[in-house]
Amino acid sequence: MLSIRLAWRNLWRNKRRTLITLLALAVNTAVLITTFALMDGYIENAVRYATDLLTGEAQIHANEYLEDHSLYKTIDNPDEIIAKAKSHGINASPRVYGFGLLSVGNKSAGVMFEGVNPELDKQAFTLHEHLQGDGRFVSNKADKGMVLGKKLAKTLNVKIGSEIIAVVQAADGSLGTDIYTVSGILKTAGEKLDRSTAICHIDDFRELFVMENAVHEIALNSFRGVELEEIKPLLGTTIDGLEFKTWRQLNPSLSQMVDMSHVGMGIFATIFFIVAGLGVMNTMLMATYDRIREFGILKAIGTSPMAIIRDILVEAMMMSVIAICIGFVLGLATSYYLSIHGIDMSGVGGDVTFAGIAFDPIWKAVIHPASFIEPMAMMCVISVLASIYPAVIAARLKPVEAMNHV
Repeated sequence: MLSIRLAWRNLWRNKRRTLITLLALAVNTAVLITTFALMDGYIENAVRYATDLLTGEAQIHANEYLEDHSLYKTIDNPDEIIAKAKSHGINASPRVYGFGLLSVGNKSAGVMFEGVNPELDKQAFTLHEHLQGDGRFVSNKADKGMVLGKKLAKTLNVKIGSEIIAVVQAADGSLGTDIYTVSGILKTAGEKLDRSTAICHIDDFRELFVMENAVHEIALNSFRGVELEEIKPLLGTTIDGLEFKTWRQLNPSLSQMVDMSHVGMGIFATIFFIVAGLGVMNTMLMATYDRIREFGILKAIGTSPMAIIRDILVEAMMMSVIAICIGFVLGLATSYYLSIHGIDMSGVGGDVTFAGIAFDPIWKAVIHPASFIEPMAMMCVISVLASIYPAVIAARLKPVEAMNHV
């Protein structure tokens, strides 16, 4: 208790210097907390859009399907896999894919047709909510309705209610053709989806491509309810002989961005900690030189070097704790505000995309305990470490020389 009382008294010997250092440490802590919360929000937003919109947390395909997207490489037991996934709280959506042409009048475009089960897809993904205006997603019953990507609809110059002609090479070698009605147009959702994707009911697809009961892909999404590493073991033998890939394998660019964001935050935090440490060291050095005669007297009356080091470290600890508490309040308030209102990024370049995935243009912070605990703990440790050098200088002073110091 004596050390704490002495530390408190010594802190306020030079109020101006102490207040400047406290303010600098508090601002550093608040900036780090806010930055950590924003980066957590950015990463979660990126992963959420990549997984919840369309890709899923993982996908299952026939072996080598992703290499050539062959119509004939299908999954033999889709219903068994879907039932197994559902039993573990994992939503599963079967899909089929095929290439062909869409035309309207004298305009045409090559597209990737995607057949989905609307009921299962709405349970697993949020793409049905990502539509422009009064458009609607694919109906639960096959009705020749089709949802187009934003740029594809612009290329074909169609709007909701327009009729379009699909022409494809069917699985049996025949020419498949049919007339569809545009039921919805997607908002920006990613380069590939925008430019070349046409989504229809899985039964309409199978009729067009003459592929009865075919499934090329099962997309899985638990909305973070199941750990990524646990999904494959939970499916057990139902996926034997099939390819299982997580979103990190399906989108390595996004995965690398997430990893690099953590590295970048580490570098950013290190710079802030160094600056904070130098600030504390400077303050403690100045305080040490101001009190050289005092330390000399203390040593002359028998105070041990370790006691002097202890007192200086307690002083640094007290200063850092006060600053961290202030920084915590400022950082929490700022992070909370940004978690609700966010930062609107749409004004810096329109749609926000990375690695072919569109993100929410409102960049919101996410408040996690680690966003506060890590910077606060590290700031406290750095402050104490930075005060060791001044403390050692004070402890090694020779009493006679120190008492005669001017």
